[in-house]
Amino acid sequence: MHKNSLSLLLLALLLTYNTNNAVAQKKSKNRIKVENLDRISVSPKLVVGIVVDQMRYDYLTRFWNHYGDDGFKRLVNEGFNCKNNHFNYAPTSTGPGHTSVYTGTTPSIHGIIGNNWYDKKTDQEVYCASDDTFASVGTTSDAGKMSPHRMTVTTVTDQLRLHNQMRSKTIAIALKDRGAVLPGGHTANAAYWYHGMDEGNWISSTFYMNELPKWVIDFNTSNTAESYNKPWTTLKDINTYLESGLDNNNYEGLFTGQTTPTFPHDLPGLWSSNGKYDIIKATPYGNSITADFAIAALDGEDLGADTITDFLAISFSSTDYVGHKYGVNSKEIQDTYVRLDVDLARLFKALDKKVGENEYTVFLTADHGA
Repeated sequence: MHKNSLSLLLLALLLTYNTNNAVAQKKSKNRIKVENLDRISVSPKLVVGIVVDQMRYDYLTRFWNHYGDDGFKRLVNEGFNCKNNHFNYAPTSTGPGHTSVYTGTTPSIHGIIGNNWYDKKTDQEVYCASDDTFASVGTTSDAGKMSPHRMTVTTVTDQLRLHNQMRSKTIAIALKDRGAVLPGGHTANAAYWYHGMDEGNWISSTFYMNELPKWVIDFNTSNTAESYNKPWTTLKDINTYLESGLDNNNYEGLFTGQTTPTFPHDLPGLWSSNGKYDIIKATPYGNSITADFAIAALDGEDLGADTITDFLAISFSSTDYVGHKYGVNSKEIQDTYVRLDVDLARLFKALDKKVGENEYTVFLTADHGA
């Protein structure tokens, strides 16, 4: 998803729950004195990296009064809000963005120079995560033929596993395959992404496994995806969404079969003509099912269960799909972020219960703006 502005601020919210990691520093004339050295070695049980696809910084401030206390506001009030960030590369799209976040370098170094690009060695266009040497897991389609082989450097998730002699566990989750494959790095235990169409399942690649674990199979057969085949109405009274433009205007896209881009969006009536389970991606329900799956992964993968730090990489992709269809000033984008705030609160509550308060570290950022 190409974005044309390099001056957009990159949202980077850092929330550190592991208070044992705090180190006080006192400056002296010749050196910095570090207190509580015995605490430096204490690590979080789990690191949760969250990328919100296409999130502009102003979505945090514009919609602030509609957020609850336990989602975005918890990140800001209990963590660190890094405001003045800039992109130093192009293009700012999903593949390069996620890879830059997790490698700490730019496309010219990490090799993911776009979502798609021309490969002069093979004389063909290639996709950033495609790999025909591996097979799909969890689907009979080709949607699982993926790996991070085009990424030429390691990620923070790779370095964590290397540091702990592969005893750490890395799980990556996103609706988009590239939003999971690239953050997971070369050594991820598993990366899962959503395959819509007639299936509505979370799938993977033989790069990671030969078959889906039982907890993923159970999730796929739980009718969770089916539960989101329902009308998309605003979470709050649409008349209170004063921070966005008119609901009906000429600058928004339509689902196939719609005549106006207005609420409510009748997903059951639009289901068959819009790729069936694929339609979920372009609604906030795509973020909700991502949160559902991530919460299930906490138990399914037994993350943060011991003192060896694990990593859960989550990308919320529906914000990008909704942003492309309806635009940055739409009621739909506002409702998507108001609902995402609720999903984040659910995720943090599950982390508090499963891993424990003060036992995990969360960061939230964006791969690009709009």
